[in-house]
Amino acid sequence: MTQHFTITELAREFDVTPRAIRFYEDQGLLAPSREGASGLRRVYSSRDRTRLKLTLRGKRLGFTLSEIRDLLDLYESPTDTVPQLHAFLATIAEHRQVLERQLEDLTTTLEDLAQYEAQCRSMLAENGVDRGHLPTDSGIERSSIASSEGT
Repeated sequence: MTQHFTITELAREFDVTPRAIRFYEDQGLLAPSREGASGLRRVYSSRDRTRLKLTLRGKRLGFTLSEIRDLLDLYESPTDTVPQLHAFLATIAEHRQVLERQLEDLTTTLEDLAQYEAQCRSMLAENGVDRGHLPTDSGIERSSIASSEGT
């Protein structure tokens, strides 16, 4: 027996709005059947549910809708997928490089902030400001931990 879902059920399950689901449908990523006298009621199949899950995962990973469409086509393609797999691996490698550069930039920024924060605290301490009146040191500790884990 085939399982069917309403737009509300999928929206709740995946914590997205019905509008987002309709957008993915407009983009050709989902293709629900229609029911009711006027054909306005959308009915999503298990296939649509899986496609939505993969779409949301792809968005979370930073893929474009076009790249997600290619992934969905690959997922459903029963024919020779070797060329598609090679192309998708290249896309994954590009995204990985972008994310690694962003991570490096964020790590550097956090280290800079920790250094500036430490300098400010030191200057305040030199001027006799009691540590009890300063914001917590948790930001410095988190930055120090993150930078020590990265080395």
